Amino acid sequence: MKNQVLLHLSLSVLLIIVPIVAQQFACDTKASTTSQFPFCNTSLPYEDRAKDLVSRLTLQEKVQQLVDASTGISRLGVPKYEWWSEALHGVSNVGPGTRFNATVPGATSFPAVILSAASFNESLWLRMGQVVSTEARAMYNLGLAGLTFWSPNVNVVRDPRWGRTQETPGEDPLVVSNYAVNYVKGLQDVGEGNATGDRLKVSSCCKHYTAYDIDNWKGVDRFHFDAQVTKQDMEDTFQPPFKSCVQEGHVSSVMCSYNRVNGIPTCADPDLLQGVVRGLWGLDGYIVSDCDSVEVYYDAIHYTETHEDAAALALKAGLNMNCGDYLGKYTENAVNLKKVEESVVDQSLIYNYIVLMRLGFFDGDPKLLEFGNLGVSDVCSDEHKALALDAAKQGIVLLDNNGALPLSPTTTKNLAIIGPNANATKVMISNYAGIPCSYTSPLQGLQKYVSTAKYEPGCSSVKCADESLIGAAVQAAATADAVVLVVGLDQSIEAEGLDRENLTLPGFQEKLVEQVVDATNGTVILVIMSAGPIDVSFAKNLSKVGGILWVGYPGQEGGDAIAQVIFGDYNPAGKSPFTWYPQEYVDQVPMTDMNMRANTSRNYPGRTYRFYTGKTVYEFGHGLSYSTFSKFIIYAPSTLLIQPNSTITFNPHNNIQLEPISGTTQEIDISSIDCQSSAFDLVVGVRNKGPMDGSHVVLAFWKPPRSQGLIGAPKLQLVGFERVEVKNRETKPLTMRVDVCKGLTLVDSEGKRKLVTGLHTILVGSPSEQQVKHYLNVRLAEKHELM
Repeated sequence: MKNQVLLHLSLSVLLIIVPIVAQQFACDTKASTTSQFPFCNTSLPYEDRAKDLVSRLTLQEKVQQLVDASTGISRLGVPKYEWWSEALHGVSNVGPGTRFNATVPGATSFPAVILSAASFNESLWLRMGQVVSTEARAMYNLGLAGLTFWSPNVNVVRDPRWGRTQETPGEDPLVVSNYAVNYVKGLQDVGEGNATGDRLKVSSCCKHYTAYDIDNWKGVDRFHFDAQVTKQDMEDTFQPPFKSCVQEGHVSSVMCSYNRVNGIPTCADPDLLQGVVRGLWGLDGYIVSDCDSVEVYYDAIHYTETHEDAAALALKAGLNMNCGDYLGKYTENAVNLKKVEESVVDQSLIYNYIVLMRLGFFDGDPKLLEFGNLGVSDVCSDEHKALALDAAKQGIVLLDNNGALPLSPTTTKNLAIIGPNANATKVMISNYAGIPCSYTSPLQGLQKYVSTAKYEPGCSSVKCADESLIGAAVQAAATADAVVLVVGLDQSIEAEGLDRENLTLPGFQEKLVEQVVDATNGTVILVIMSAGPIDVSFAKNLSKVGGILWVGYPGQEGGDAIAQVIFGDYNPAGKSPFTWYPQEYVDQVPMTDMNMRANTSRNYPGRTYRFYTGKTVYEFGHGLSYSTFSKFIIYAPSTLLIQPNSTITFNPHNNIQLEPISGTTQEIDISSIDCQSSAFDLVVGVRNKGPMDGSHVVLAFWKPPRSQGLIGAPKLQLVGFERVEVKNRETKPLTMRVDVCKGLTLVDSEGKRKLVTGLHTILVGSPSEQQVKHYLNVRLAEKHELM
């Protein structure tokens, strides 16, 4: 979030000494002169209360409530409020709305989102959100946090070089969407029955809307970048997570991004904001700018002639809240110059205040309300720390294993722990992290199994700019019967504001790996600590590399998670949430090319497993286990009858929009059909053949039927996933609900979703596993078959 992030990080140490002050709130019943206003009347609808409050404000007061550091209105008993807090994978002090001190010195720091995504476990994502919101509410009660958290990041990982890959759930739109929905519900939902919204535990925000995934690549930065995106790619790649956030997660905020899309800054685009997010999808909440994207499109790209034009453009487009102070500076004059109506400002404030009212900010003393009993003991509890450990273990991906893993703590006498990330602490908590409860480094975790283990960093940092420390690492490896070599990246290589230019290990890390492998008489376990993929093809070809693990940035408990997987106390089940490309991919494909689909005429290989046509180091969904699992289909329909939308009278020729492709195949616009009745269950049996208990992630892919009328169909597309625990030698069933309109539809060049009749193929299992195939015949229901 621009340079403010660095400022707030640098101030965080100073903020620790700030004493606890009870969180301010509006409508204090002890203040009889202000608590009797209608906006304090909890029996009234939120909208009526918000309108009453806004009607009492002057224009000068109004504009100062459009910014994250809102000044409040003291004459009405409304205190100042800081809207900007972060909770990407734990309560963070990156935003100025949250701080730590001696009473609450830290909060539970879960793994980076990209690793949690690798668990493919929706219940875990939901539970993590619930824990984070509990800690957030506790800190709010102690005067240390706000109630509006600008998380999660739901941008799809289009390119492996993106510095913010760590913040996201990966490259697949369904995974990103389902992660978003569950994490948002975990943050927001007051209870099990609050799925439709209303009261909020804390407010969540899905960002960065939209087609945002370049930070700074070879001098092209996010402030100047104009993403040229086709309607087809927008509909089936970039928009689905945001749509799911709003319509399924009922998120209470969406953040627009820095970049332009097809020439228009996203925060100034009325079609994207007012038209799609609020109009088409029905956002019940507020739209906020990234910090300070309104100022950026004026200063960086000179999109408007004046400051007032920039402010007016954003407000009329549908922006309601400005992270930064730009709208506070220029909106009043924009209204006076008649560039924007004051009623537009009023409506923005109504949206903002309704969210605060749903949070209870206008309901009096929060200690007397639903979450008022939460406090210090609810932050960094043993239960929460155990969940952070479990999340890290669930996400770790076993990429390769020649039988060396798991290591035995009894037969491993001489263990060498080597590498620039072998004793990592802060590296493990990724970005947008607060202060963790504590750290367990890989070195500390592994020494719990072999206390005499030797440690050599091999490089002074992940940049590994010289070879001076490699010799000592080689000597340690020479006398070891097993080596755990922890390599990878950190925020100096991949970060917000910093994209990679290649996919190789930085500096002399590759040389470190090769020399350590060459020196040892035992086996080497290569551990990759990074967010984005790294081309480790060279290591796969080294016979002494007995196993390769990807551990992402595993959070505060990362060291224990890594050690428990390596020594077999946890059976790994994570699956890669992205494609591992070879280095030549980035030599061939400019990061600025937004096209998802392959194009042979210009030697363009496409992006992500859905469209990429080239070679991989590891495929999306790849991940091994210490056990052998097999899958079989217990039940799936062989024919799916498509019902018409209930709002139309059935007539296959006039009411269902058909476009014939061949004699037996047709395209159906999904607006014409009943999507709810078209969903079906896929029941899969999972057998654990041993030798250990373990979990298994079942991925279900769809291979579209051939369609001459629709160009650019994906090769494969994920339509469902489930994680299941199966005891050794046992079999368990699981059920996946497949949404036909969301999963089994193709998008045409105009961005319209079409269902193609004919023979569809379902493949159960990841591309690197033995897949089980099922055929599904999709056809229109005849009149006598209507439900």
